[in-house]
Amino acid sequence: MTTVAKAAEGTDSPYALSHLDALESEAVHIFREVAGEFENPVILFSGGKDSIVMLHLALKAFTPAPVPFSLLHVDTGHNFPEVLEYRDRVVAAHGLRLHVASVQDYIDRGVLKERPDGTRNPLQTLPLTEKIQSERFDAVFGGGRRDEEKARAKERVFSLRDEFSQWDPRRQRPELWNLYNGRHAPGEHVRVFPLSNWTELDVWQYIAREGIELPEIYFAHEREVFRRGGMWLTAGEWGGPKEGETVEKRQVRYRTVGDMSCTGAVDSDATTLDAVIAEIAASRLTERGATRADDKLSEAAMEDRKREGYF
Repeated sequence: MTTVAKAAEGTDSPYALSHLDALESEAVHIFREVAGEFENPVILFSGGKDSIVMLHLALKAFTPAPVPFSLLHVDTGHNFPEVLEYRDRVVAAHGLRLHVASVQDYIDRGVLKERPDGTRNPLQTLPLTEKIQSERFDAVFGGGRRDEEKARAKERVFSLRDEFSQWDPRRQRPELWNLYNGRHAPGEHVRVFPLSNWTELDVWQYIAREGIELPEIYFAHEREVFRRGGMWLTAGEWGGPKEGETVEKRQVRYRTVGDMSCTGAVDSDATTLDAVIAEIAASRLTERGATRADDKLSEAAMEDRKREGYF
């Protein structure tokens, strides 16, 4: 819990902040801090719920002025069509500039090779880091939360990356009393995580409170899926299903959105925000632990990728 939330807890004062208000206030402060400290920030925006909330907070932080940052999406070529349609619609609605780093372009040029398992999620690192370098972004907003995964749990709100975009946990700086150190050398940049102290439940409760629109795949719908590694995956051009994997039509929804080849759906009948919130409140598995095959490659899969420059 943040300092602001702790101060608000246990008081009946009409001026006390609610839990969600405290989280929102902290995130707005972080956006404004970055705007004041850095020259060329960018927001990672995939059209997933966390990046959607992050953009909503950025809009709030600077209204009525426009958001002073552009957006960046690393497109694997295996993204959900519903999410890409939503992404483009939101970008157009707010008059934002969108940078796209394409994994397919790197494959076509022979710089990257397709993996045997078909997933392109681990291939995002090079397009991401080269786009950061070519555009000279000095601060990169990400939607990572500490409740998602243990590597993200130990990362600071301001996370320094070296000139190769690599993360060294030993170089992390103290963040006392919500004071953030954005100092970096030429060629380095800082990854910034305004939702670090949020949980999945916080995100959904905030979406409900603010009336934020989401891609339809976050709600229960019928979809053709097949079972692999204990997860329901969507059939697609990336190579699924394989021989022996049977396609079924099931009512599912997605808790997190990523590459179709490694993002699993969950059985669900939650078609409304209230039903989704109730479902998450009763869940005992984190969204990435339950639905992301790329995090199951090893015990330290996420940390290894972050050290190389991943989100």
